[in-house]
Amino acid sequence: MTSPASGVDEAGGVATRRIGITGASGHIGRRVAELLAAQGRAGDLRLIVRDPARAPRLSGAGEVAVASFDDGDACREAFAGLDTLLLVSAGESDDRVAQHRTAIAAATEAGVRHLVYTSFTGASADAEFTLARDHGATEDAIREAAGRSGLTWTFLRDDFYLDVLLPWAGEDRTLRGPAGDGRCAFVAREDVAQVAARVLADPQAWADTVLEITGGEALTLGEAAERLTAATGETYRFVDETMAEARASRAPYGAPDWQVDAWISTYTAIASGVLAPVSEDVQQVLGRPQLRLEDVFGRA
Repeated sequence: MTSPASGVDEAGGVATRRIGITGASGHIGRRVAELLAAQGRAGDLRLIVRDPARAPRLSGAGEVAVASFDDGDACREAFAGLDTLLLVSAGESDDRVAQHRTAIAAATEAGVRHLVYTSFTGASADAEFTLARDHGATEDAIREAAGRSGLTWTFLRDDFYLDVLLPWAGEDRTLRGPAGDGRCAFVAREDVAQVAARVLADPQAWADTVLEITGGEALTLGEAAERLTAATGETYRFVDETMAEARASRAPYGAPDWQVDAWISTYTAIASGVLAPVSEDVQQVLGRPQLRLEDVFGRA
């Protein structure tokens, strides 16, 4: 696709497109910033973080702004003057949708033209994975804001990351939950970051578009355990729990009910098959196949 013009300044030159990256100290935000900096866009970036000490140190980076999604005034200040904004979804919390709505309102009030949001596969009000319901509500809020302001958007509906398989397995290297023989098109976090960077660099090519960000194959957790074993040289296994066993194994963490429900629904969503469809959107954006489990965890 032909890259859109980024605007013309009063002197007749091409105006710089300012790009904001929220969550710039996290896995996705940091990597997106690094990728854009490698393309020579460091000076166009505003890295938006809660703790400036954790902001990535990028040679030539434009600036760092401090804001959290629950502070509308700080968000408006951090987003002011931006053309394009990567809204990396907030961490799990019982008020995450409210946080997102605050950030979305701030973005429209600040004049942001295009919003890229990291959503989730099957985002909807009745999603089997309970946290995907937050993403569905957030997508609705962005569409509503776009209808009022003319904002354009891109939703990156990421499936579960391949990278989380090791944390899920824990110290005993056991994937444990009621997933049965269900499949999930796990996607590499690197692929998500590369897609996000490509969209931010050329937002109008993906205006008002939902991109389904999946891996190139759908694995059962049993297959994932076997592949992890071969890739890492450590033995991994999958234990298919009943619902009662799943609640009992998570009870020692003392988490609130909504969070325990979310943890368990991670596995019931896999069991249901809703996370299994494989999309070609990553290939269409990046022009290459998706990374595989072995690319993420393979031994050097």
